[in-house]
Amino acid sequence: MKRNFLGGREPSSLDVANTDVHTWCLTTAGLRTHGTTRAAPLARFQEVEQACLRPVPSAPYDLAVWAKLTLHRDCYVVFAGSYYSAPCRLIGQQLTLRAGTHSVRLYTDRFELVATHPRAEAPGERFTHPDHLPPHKLPGLLRTRANCQADADAVGPATAAVVSALLADPVLDRLPAAGSLLTLATRVGTTRLEAACARALHYGDPSYATVRRILDQRLEQEACEPAPMGSAEGPTTFVRTPEELVGHLYTGVSWN
Repeated sequence: MKRNFLGGREPSSLDVANTDVHTWCLTTAGLRTHGTTRAAPLARFQEVEQACLRPVPSAPYDLAVWAKLTLHRDCYVVFAGSYYSAPCRLIGQQLTLRAGTHSVRLYTDRFELVATHPRAEAPGERFTHPDHLPPHKLPGLLRTRANCQADADAVGPATAAVVSALLADPVLDRLPAAGSLLTLATRVGTTRLEAACARALHYGDPSYATVRRILDQRLEQEACEPAPMGSAEGPTTFVRTPEELVGHLYTGVSWN
C-alpha cells in the first residue's frame, strides 16, 4: 500500500491522509484568520467560491500520451503501430498527437485541431477520413468488390469477364488491380477498354498488365489471330521427368 509522509506525522495510507487533511481544513486552517485577506478561509470559501464550483465529471480524467509525428505522403501518421489520417495539405509537416484512452487527436504546430479518430485497439489498424486524402485517391479507397463488378458490367461483357476473373483469384486479393483496370476508361474511354479486354480474353490472359499493354500499343483494334490450340492433356508443369533430372543420384529408385 502506498504510504504518505507529512511533517511530524507517522506514515499513513492515502485514505487516512485525505481524511486528516480534510479535518485540518475544517477545524484548524479554515477557521484561523488568514494573514493576507484577514478573513477565515473556510468562511470565504463558503460565501464566495463554493457557488462557482462545477460538478465533478462523471467519467475519470482521461490521461493522455503526447507525441510529435511527421505526416507521411500517404496522409497517415504512425503511432503505436497503427495509422491515423490527417489532411493531405499537411504532408511532410510535424503534427502533435494526443492519444487518450478512447480517442486520438492531431494538432498542427499552432495546436489547431485537424483530425480526431478512435484509438486503435490493436497494432495495424487504420483510421481514415475520406476528406483527408487527395481527390484522385478516393475511388480506390471507396471501391468494393460489388461496385467494382457493377462498374465493369456497365462497360461491357468483356470488361465484366476480365474483372470477374480478377476478383475470383483464390490466392491474391485482385481488387486493386480490378479497380486500376476500370480507371483506364477515364484515359482511353469505355469503347477502347472493352475492345482491349476482349482481345485479352481471346488470348487467355485476362490481367490488368495485359489490358494496359494492349491499350498502350493500340492493339485493341487489330484483328485477333486464331487462339493457339491447347494440348488435350492440359499444360505440362515439368517438361522433363524426375529420372532425367536427378536419376543419376538415385540409381535403382522407382519414380512411379
